[in-house]
Amino acid sequence: MAEFSVNTKRLDPYKNYKFKMKWDGKYVAAVSKVSMLRRTTEVIKHRAGGDPGGIRMSPGQTSYDPITLERGVTHDPAFEQWCNKIWYQPNQVGDGESQLSLADFRKDIVIEMYNESGQKVLAYTVYRCWPSEFQAIPDLDASGDAVAIESLTLQNEGWVRDVSVTASAEPSFTEPSS
Repeated sequence: MAEFSVNTKRLDPYKNYKFKMKWDGKYVAAVSKVSMLRRTTEVIKHRAGGDPGGIRMSPGQTSYDPITLERGVTHDPAFEQWCNKIWYQPNQVGDGESQLSLADFRKDIVIEMYNESGQKVLAYTVYRCWPSEFQAIPDLDASGDAVAIESLTLQNEGWVRDVSVTASAEPSFTEPSS
């Protein structure tokens, strides 16, 4: 049986290295890593007093793991600007208290996956995200040769697959005649 309904000759699953993400309707620059989307539903164990059988199990509350985004350090301030909506303490605040942007500190984000030809094959919308951790710069090492990475950890209240994104016929290449 074919595993792909449109591209029936395809045998390989999609790769994890072609993706984009966006918030506020714009793609976020240079994101190089997005952690997995994972949800966990608690198990509620119960048993009736007169039930001679084993323990019964029911689903309880569902929680969603935080999502971590990583990208190379650039001059794009998007990660830091979003974090500043959660906690911002400018140097010259009169009363010295931090501020929270209640109106817009949560955002929905979209994560899109692409096949090797650049066609969008999957998309997920993650709801009511807010940054709980921001790493502006990594450990610095004068003898190192790694890319400087900043990271943003987002709490969220769930995600759904965008079912309007469907498979399209994959392109075929014909070598030119000589």
